[in-house]
Amino acid sequence: MPDTAIPTAPAGSGTPAPEIARIVAARRDMPGALLPILHEIQDSHGFIPEDAVPVIAKALNLSRAEVHGVITFYHHFRQQPAGRHVVQVCRAEACQSVGADALADHACRKLGCDFHETTADGQFTLEPVYCLGQCATGPAMMIGERLHARVDAKRFDKLVDAVREDEEARA
Repeated sequence: MPDTAIPTAPAGSGTPAPEIARIVAARRDMPGALLPILHEIQDSHGFIPEDAVPVIAKALNLSRAEVHGVITFYHHFRQQPAGRHVVQVCRAEACQSVGADALADHACRKLGCDFHETTADGQFTLEPVYCLGQCATGPAMMIGERLHARVDAKRFDKLVDAVREDEEARA
């Protein structure tokens, strides 16, 4: 008889095992359950904890490699916590045609990190995104949930500096 219990993360792993187990149990029987499970874990934790992979794999009768492969294939999923603010720079062709490559280079220099990385102070995570739906007003970017259009290096600096100033004012 197969083991149908939902496994939990190892004790002392730092992962909220009951929450991961609850998410997996709630969705494991739905068709195509892997992506909905990953999305819910990412939404609740901000990333996919490493300890969640064997829990998901066992519950869905997949290998750890299959689960890991899906996590690493989709850029949306993070394996580490993001910074306090996620900066997404559009890398789609329409934005590239009006300066997104220069904006991306500037963003990396200004923040001191590359795409899929977080600044040393934990303030910003820089991510590429492939179309924000602002093709007529590119280059486009988002900081958190706020969309910004016609962004050049100078405007990027002002937006990032404003976020930093707001953080300092709150401290």
